Amino acid sequence: MQKQYKPALKLAAIAATLFSGAAMAQSSVTLYGQADMFVGGVKNPGSGDRAWVANSGGMQTSYWGIKGTEDLGGGTKAIFDLNGFFRTDSGSSGRFNGDSMFSRNAYVGLQNDKLGTLKLGRNTTPYFISTILFNPLIDSYVFSPTIFHTYFGAASNGVADPGIIGDSGWNNSVLYSTPSFGGLSANLIYSTGEKAGAAGQNKWGGNLMYFNGPFAATVAYQQVRFEVVASDLSAAGFSRQDAVQAGVTYDFNVVKLFAQGQYIKTKATTAASGDIKHTNGQVGASVPIGAGNVLASYAYDKTQNSTADFKRNTFAVAYDYNLSKRTDVYAAYYYDKITGIEHGDTFGVGVRHKF
Repeated sequence: MQKQYKPALKLAAIAATLFSGAAMAQSSVTLYGQADMFVGGVKNPGSGDRAWVANSGGMQTSYWGIKGTEDLGGGTKAIFDLNGFFRTDSGSSGRFNGDSMFSRNAYVGLQNDKLGTLKLGRNTTPYFISTILFNPLIDSYVFSPTIFHTYFGAASNGVADPGIIGDSGWNNSVLYSTPSFGGLSANLIYSTGEKAGAAGQNKWGGNLMYFNGPFAATVAYQQVRFEVVASDLSAAGFSRQDAVQAGVTYDFNVVKLFAQGQYIKTKATTAASGDIKHTNGQVGASVPIGAGNVLASYAYDKTQNSTADFKRNTFAVAYDYNLSKRTDVYAAYYYDKITGIEHGDTFGVGVRHKF
């Protein structure tokens, strides 16, 4: 009797193995990230002293993450991404002390080929994506003029410009992304205030992006209520911030050109000094030379309220050389001048590895 069942048992084992392999093929988990470190000198505007540093994240902030998908059938997948920043200079987690473990992304969602993607959790904002994709130094918080003019505040002549309020990622958010229609796609985000009796205390925004061969363009908008992100500004008499920007790129092969324009209005609830109005623009270029690219960017800003104003001129130049598909080395210089304040500048050389 036992001999009669051996072929059946073997077939069952083979079938189980095949079905197990098929199930495994339908889902995946990936560990990924990058480590970036540079050495150089940093002098902030208005500071007479220079700091000599060996710091993390010169060209891009270092990060690591775990992401995965599961095929649910019918063109739908379950997705997740847990992604956090870290500092290679000290081994510390986060961009700064107190930053959350997965502050870059922390979401779970569904993705469908025809209906688009829905993500729930902490999501990178569409406004930030439009900001970094349309300037040659992308999201460098050390050398990119666009990042400084957008996400770093400045003050002079009695005017305090907070920059963009609400960080590059939003907690408690829902993000919907459409499929691409002939190169055109849209992303919409909403973040709840999670405060009983205050439904209007929220953040929301979105962008449109268009990619067609050498040409690309974007427009983005977001609105942030201070009550949920900056109680100090709310106490100072400001209620919300509206920001809008547009960007274009064109790749001529011998040079890729970049341009951006942006307007940020920080709305006052009192007439003491009026709204803070920030207007800036950026032009840049990426020129392939050898195994790398020369990157150059210039940004101009004027910030004003009802009583005063100041101007800001910033430029940067860098050479990024690819040692392989995953490893590059770079050298960069950054100059920043604000009305009435001694200029600042930063220079450094670094290495970045993607895994």
